[in-house]
Amino acid sequence: MKQEKNRNSTAHTAMSVLGTVLCIILAPILILNITLIIRSFTAPSEVPRVGKWLPLVVLTDSMYPEIKSGDLIICRVTDPEDVQVKDVISFFDPMGTGTSVVTHRVMDISTENGKRYFTTQGDANNAADMVPVPADKLVGIYHTRIGGLGNVIMFMQTTQGLLLCVVLPIVLLVGYDMIRRSRLEKKKQQDTDELMKELEALRAQKAQQSGDKPDGPSH
Repeated sequence: MKQEKNRNSTAHTAMSVLGTVLCIILAPILILNITLIIRSFTAPSEVPRVGKWLPLVVLTDSMYPEIKSGDLIICRVTDPEDVQVKDVISFFDPMGTGTSVVTHRVMDISTENGKRYFTTQGDANNAADMVPVPADKLVGIYHTRIGGLGNVIMFMQTTQGLLLCVVLPIVLLVGYDMIRRSRLEKKKQQDTDELMKELEALRAQKAQQSGDKPDGPSH
């Protein structure tokens, strides 16, 4: 009995630890995904951000080895006047459709007709980008990266990722909790039944002892 109780306690502790770890790992990613999705609908012409911070998923190795494909980078909203040569910036691609964002290093800064331009280049590229980046295309300045997290975020946005990383853990934890509660109720009922049997046995023993007492002296 004691050994079984210890096994149940160990299993419960293990599942509690697993649930906590899953919450710590998955909850922030899920919240970030939801926030970005909401922002993309409320402000479709802007890069989704949280306050002054912009999380971006890197899709190419143009900034290898400092930034790799699949990384999640964090950029900070910055005034174009504060950008300096050698800074890494994220910007709307001036040669793109207006929605694709590129992250490259600033190689030169120039002014033309009172407008500021950034000449950029990927660290892994042999030449600078063909078209200078106007200051109004600036998204933010690179701050830090989390290696590989971009791949996780992209996967969690798929149906398979949502099922595997969100739905399945929740179903497993809820299922385990239901089984645990059922076992506890069953164990509680067994303990109650055993206690009632012991009480009945005590009553029967007491009644028997009362019946076995010798009668008082006769006169």
